[in-house]
Amino acid sequence: MKNFGIIGIVFLFWACKTTSGLPQAVAVDYSRHQENLNERLPDFPDYKQALQELTRSLPSSSQSVDLVLAQRISQNYEKVKTEPYYSGFTVLLYSGVDRNEAFRTKETLSTLFPELNPEIQYQQPRYLVKVGGYGFKIEAQPAYYQLKTQFPAARIIQDRFLRKEYTLSSPPNAQGQN
Repeated sequence: MKNFGIIGIVFLFWACKTTSGLPQAVAVDYSRHQENLNERLPDFPDYKQALQELTRSLPSSSQSVDLVLAQRISQNYEKVKTEPYYSGFTVLLYSGVDRNEAFRTKETLSTLFPELNPEIQYQQPRYLVKVGGYGFKIEAQPAYYQLKTQFPAARIIQDRFLRKEYTLSSPPNAQGQN
């Protein structure tokens, strides 16, 4: 046991002696260091020159832009004008499967608001009672608020309407169908 104590003390002195012999950090002077990274950097074009080239290709006045815009609007108008249907909004008063209720709703509407022209459509399996054919939703708002007092289930929906210039020819075997 004594031998272990003596060995421990010798080991402790030896360990202290080795820690004092560690190399010390030496300060390195980097003030004269130079590095050239130009070979590795990407080469960007001159942005001022690119901006000048871009502005040269743009129209010089707003008149040419207005002319192109007017042409596009007229082309779009002519294209849409040739289609038989247009999208719009209508006020839906009734939607259900009960045919008698649909006709009662139409009669009630005709007596309360004679200036409105309701129509009944059948889309299997339901009946729809609609009023009006408006191009924009805001145009349907006055009729909607007027009808909402008597028909609480009324709502504005999107719909497709046949243009007045077009008439659909019915197939020869479709006699008396809605």
